[in-house]
Amino acid sequence: MKGIVHIRIDDRLIHGQVAAFWTNALGITRIMVVNDQVAVDEMQKSLLRMVAPASVRTSIINKETAVKNILADKYEGQRVLMILKNPKDVWELREAGLEINEFNVGNMASREGTRSIKRSVNVNDEDTKYFNTLLEAGVDINAVMVPDDKNCKLKDIL
Repeated sequence: MKGIVHIRIDDRLIHGQVAAFWTNALGITRIMVVNDQVAVDEMQKSLLRMVAPASVRTSIINKETAVKNILADKYEGQRVLMILKNPKDVWELREAGLEINEFNVGNMASREGTRSIKRSVNVNDEDTKYFNTLLEAGVDINAVMVPDDKNCKLKDIL
Protein backbone atom coordinates (compact mmCIF):
# COMPACT_ATOMS: atom_id res chain seq x y z
CA MET A 1 0.00 0.00 0.00
CA LYS A 2 2.20 2.74 -1.34
CA GLY A 3 2.17 5.90 0.75
CA ILE A 4 0.33 4.47 3.76
CA VAL A 5 2.79 4.71 6.67
CA HIS A 6 0.48 4.09 9.62
CA ILE A 7 -3.05 2.81 10.23
CA ARG A 8 -4.81 3.71 13.45
CA ILE A 9 -8.18 2.97 15.00
CA ASP A 10 -9.31 6.06 16.85
CA ASP A 11 -13.02 6.74 17.16
CA ARG A 12 -12.30 10.45 17.68
CA LEU A 13 -10.73 10.49 14.19
CA ILE A 14 -8.72 13.74 13.87
CA HIS A 15 -8.01 15.44 17.21
CA GLY A 16 -5.11 16.89 19.19
CA GLN A 17 -3.09 13.68 19.63
CA VAL A 18 -3.31 12.87 15.95
CA ALA A 19 -2.69 16.46 14.85
CA ALA A 20 0.24 17.09 17.19
CA PHE A 21 1.94 13.82 18.08
CA TRP A 22 1.29 11.30 15.31
CA THR A 23 1.68 13.63 12.34
CA ASN A 24 4.95 15.04 13.66
CA ALA A 25 6.43 11.73 14.83
CA LEU A 26 5.70 10.02 11.51
CA GLY A 27 6.27 12.99 9.18
CA ILE A 28 2.71 12.71 7.89
CA THR A 29 1.72 14.69 4.79
CA ARG A 30 -1.90 13.45 4.59
CA ILE A 31 -4.46 12.26 7.12
CA MET A 32 -6.98 9.91 5.55
CA VAL A 33 -10.18 9.29 7.50
CA VAL A 34 -11.95 6.23 6.11
CA ASN A 35 -15.54 6.01 7.30
CA ASP A 36 -18.72 5.59 5.28
CA GLN A 37 -20.90 7.70 7.59
CA VAL A 38 -18.46 10.59 8.07
CA ALA A 39 -17.73 10.73 4.33
CA VAL A 40 -21.29 11.91 3.66
CA ASP A 41 -21.60 14.28 6.66
CA GLU A 42 -20.47 17.71 5.46
CA MET A 43 -20.54 19.26 8.94
CA GLN A 44 -18.40 16.55 10.48
CA LYS A 45 -15.99 16.70 7.53
CA SER A 46 -15.62 20.47 8.01
CA LEU A 47 -14.93 20.04 11.73
CA LEU A 48 -12.32 17.36 11.10
CA ARG A 49 -10.57 19.49 8.51
CA MET A 50 -10.47 22.41 10.98
CA VAL A 51 -8.53 20.40 13.58
CA ALA A 52 -6.05 18.93 11.10
CA PRO A 53 -2.70 20.74 10.93
CA ALA A 54 -2.64 23.32 8.13
CA SER A 55 0.47 21.71 6.64
CA VAL A 56 -1.22 18.30 6.31
CA ARG A 57 -3.71 17.43 3.57
CA THR A 58 -6.88 15.57 4.50
CA SER A 59 -8.99 12.98 2.76
CA ILE A 60 -12.30 12.03 4.35
CA ILE A 61 -13.60 9.21 2.22
CA ASN A 62 -15.68 6.05 2.27
CA LYS A 63 -14.20 2.56 2.23
CA GLU A 64 -14.92 1.96 -1.46
CA THR A 65 -13.06 5.12 -2.50
CA ALA A 66 -10.18 4.33 -0.14
CA VAL A 67 -9.72 0.87 -1.65
CA LYS A 68 -9.90 2.21 -5.21
CA ASN A 69 -7.42 5.03 -4.53
CA ILE A 70 -4.94 2.88 -2.59
CA LEU A 71 -4.96 0.05 -5.13
CA ALA A 72 -4.37 2.66 -7.88
CA ASP A 73 -1.30 3.91 -5.95
CA LYS A 74 -2.83 7.41 -5.67
CA TYR A 75 -0.85 8.11 -2.47
CA GLU A 76 2.54 6.98 -3.73
CA GLY A 77 5.20 9.46 -2.62
CA GLN A 78 3.08 10.73 0.26
CA ARG A 79 3.18 9.84 3.97
CA VAL A 80 -0.40 8.94 4.84
CA LEU A 81 -1.89 8.26 8.27
CA MET A 82 -5.10 6.25 7.78
CA ILE A 83 -7.64 6.57 10.60
CA LEU A 84 -10.57 4.21 11.09
CA LYS A 85 -13.20 3.96 13.82
CA ASN A 86 -13.30 0.22 14.52
CA PRO A 87 -11.84 -3.21 13.73
CA LYS A 88 -14.77 -4.13 11.49
CA ASP A 89 -13.67 -1.40 9.09
CA VAL A 90 -10.13 -2.80 9.08
CA TRP A 91 -11.46 -6.28 8.28
CA GLU A 92 -13.69 -4.96 5.49
CA LEU A 93 -10.76 -3.09 3.91
CA ARG A 94 -8.66 -6.28 4.02
CA GLU A 95 -11.50 -8.27 2.49
CA ALA A 96 -11.75 -5.65 -0.28
CA GLY A 97 -8.12 -6.27 -1.21
CA LEU A 98 -5.96 -3.96 0.91
CA GLU A 99 -2.84 -5.53 2.34
CA ILE A 100 -3.24 -4.47 5.97
CA ASN A 101 -0.73 -6.47 7.99
CA GLU A 102 -0.48 -4.23 11.03
CA PHE A 103 -2.27 -1.35 12.70
CA ASN A 104 -2.55 0.51 15.97
CA VAL A 105 -5.52 0.88 18.29
CA GLY A 106 -5.42 4.28 19.94
CA ASN A 107 -8.83 5.09 21.32
CA MET A 108 -12.18 3.35 21.44
CA ALA A 109 -14.47 5.20 23.83
CA SER A 110 -16.57 3.54 26.46
CA ARG A 111 -20.12 2.93 25.26
CA GLU A 112 -22.97 0.70 26.29
CA GLY A 113 -22.00 -2.97 26.17
CA THR A 114 -18.23 -2.43 26.21
CA ARG A 115 -15.52 -3.50 28.57
CA SER A 116 -12.20 -1.79 29.11
CA ILE A 117 -9.14 -3.75 28.01
CA LYS A 118 -6.72 -0.85 28.33
CA ARG A 119 -6.95 2.80 29.26
CA SER A 120 -9.04 4.40 26.47
CA VAL A 121 -9.64 1.10 24.67
CA ASN A 122 -13.12 -0.32 25.22
CA VAL A 123 -14.50 -3.20 23.19
CA ASN A 124 -17.82 -4.93 22.73
CA ASP A 125 -18.41 -8.47 21.49
CA GLU A 126 -18.38 -7.43 17.82
CA ASP A 127 -15.08 -5.55 18.23
CA THR A 128 -13.56 -8.57 19.98
CA LYS A 129 -14.74 -10.87 17.18
CA TYR A 130 -13.12 -8.71 14.49
CA PHE A 131 -9.92 -8.21 16.48
CA ASN A 132 -9.64 -11.98 16.96
CA THR A 133 -10.35 -12.60 13.27
CA LEU A 134 -7.62 -10.13 12.30
CA LEU A 135 -5.17 -11.66 14.79
CA GLU A 136 -5.93 -15.15 13.44
CA ALA A 137 -5.21 -13.82 9.94
CA GLY A 138 -1.74 -12.86 11.14
CA VAL A 139 -2.29 -9.11 11.50
CA ASP A 140 -0.02 -7.43 14.06
CA ILE A 141 -2.14 -5.17 16.28
CA ASN A 142 -0.65 -2.72 18.77
CA ALA A 143 -2.49 -0.64 21.35
CA VAL A 144 -0.49 2.57 21.72
CA MET A 145 -2.00 5.97 22.54
CA VAL A 146 0.91 8.21 21.50
CA PRO A 147 4.08 7.41 19.53
CA ASP A 148 6.44 7.34 22.50
CA ASP A 149 4.26 4.99 24.61
CA LYS A 150 5.59 1.54 25.35
CA ASN A 151 4.50 -0.97 22.71
CA CYS A 152 1.53 -3.06 23.81
CA LYS A 153 0.33 -6.02 21.76
CA LEU A 154 -3.46 -6.25 21.58
CA LYS A 155 -3.32 -10.06 21.74
CA ASP A 156 -1.82 -9.73 25.25
CA ILE A 157 -4.68 -7.62 26.61
CA LEU A 158 -7.68 -8.87 24.64
